[in-house]
Amino acid sequence: MADNISTAVRKKKSKRSVPYGQVHISASFNNTIVSVTDTKGGLLTASSAGACGFRGSKKGTAYAAQVAADKAILSAKQLHGISKADVYIKGIGQGRDAAIRSLASHDVSVETISDVTGVPHGGCRPPKARRV
Repeated sequence: MADNISTAVRKKKSKRSVPYGQVHISASFNNTIVSVTDTKGGLLTASSAGACGFRGSKKGTAYAAQVAADKAILSAKQLHGISKADVYIKGIGQGRDAAIRSLASHDVSVETISDVTGVPHGGCRPPKARRV
């Protein structure tokens, strides 16, 4: 019976060195998500305000975004040795500026900052006019 069970041995994934990467910050009104990727977009580390222990309306605050960015950047520096980064910001929440400031405090030099917030070209159909 023990012959049927496959005993596949998995190799431990080696931590690759990524000195230059991208930091994607998604700042909504309810939460802030910070993802650190390599230049091709492959995820290295990620963190969010909810994952850092903030609940409810506190997830949308600037302090929660700062804590989430700290956690993501520290793990990216320790595991992958990231030192330079391009920053891409999406959304209009309170955590936009706080997350960028925490990057600079951890000796990660910010090369470029790009706002990639979606803008509607035409958008949804407007509601019909009110008749009073």
